[in-house]
Amino acid sequence: MKSIAILLLASLGLSAHALPLPKGPRAFVAIPPTFTADYNFEGIIALDDCSGSLVRLENAKDTDTALVFTNGHCLETGMPDPGTAVVHESSSRRLGLMDVSGNVVATLRASEIVYSSMTKTDVTIYKVRGETYASIAQKYNIHPLTLVSQHPAVGQRIEIISGYWHRGYSCSVDAFIFNLREGVYTWDDSLRYSEPGCEVIGGTSGSPVIAAGTRNMIAINNTGNEDGGRCTDNNPCEVDKSGNITFQRGNNYAEETYQIYSCVNANNEIDVTMAGCQLFH
Repeated sequence: MKSIAILLLASLGLSAHALPLPKGPRAFVAIPPTFTADYNFEGIIALDDCSGSLVRLENAKDTDTALVFTNGHCLETGMPDPGTAVVHESSSRRLGLMDVSGNVVATLRASEIVYSSMTKTDVTIYKVRGETYASIAQKYNIHPLTLVSQHPAVGQRIEIISGYWHRGYSCSVDAFIFNLREGVYTWDDSLRYSEPGCEVIGGTSGSPVIAAGTRNMIAINNTGNEDGGRCTDNNPCEVDKSGNITFQRGNNYAEETYQIYSCVNANNEIDVTMAGCQLFH
């Protein structure tokens, strides 16, 4: 989870995995040359230790309560244990809403954790307190990304945009991984980035992975192999269908989001009790 929790926990002084925040003041962190500010930040969310995005489902109404997506390991109460999920719990987390230029123009508040887990995937979904997509557009002229219901393709050009750093990356989808294993966590059908271009660092956890040239989110950035370790915290490994394990320092990954649509009910709400829901519950 570059690894996931990493991002989070370094700043809190806790142990964790997945993209931990770099130590020391932000101004002194070595920034990869491919990590630039030349992106559209409309709807990107800045968190205290991670990144996120304002997102709507494909069939959402403008009057629907707005949703914000980030990683499961970015959950403010700590990383969910393996084999657990947080569903419909209250939250008051601060969500910094960014405009096209990357300025935080409003601080929204979460009202509810709709869903959060690090089993099979690595996602947290919040409801925004007292705000619909229409009200956010009217007040701030900011529109959400759209969550795509189709599986992405190898070779697809992508952008990863971080609200924590106010910067982004550009590369391509390199491959899909049957199982990605990091410490005690395992994720299904993970997305690996091409190199060079997306050398993600701590603080980018939870950033949306966007199909280049669109406003469509296909995955959420979550981890990378930092030291060349094998299946350890901050050093995820790839496991194929036969159980063969490979790992490579510098490989970076995201968790796809198309499967969330298997849990969307007739009211266009995320409902993990639905038959066929692929989210862990």
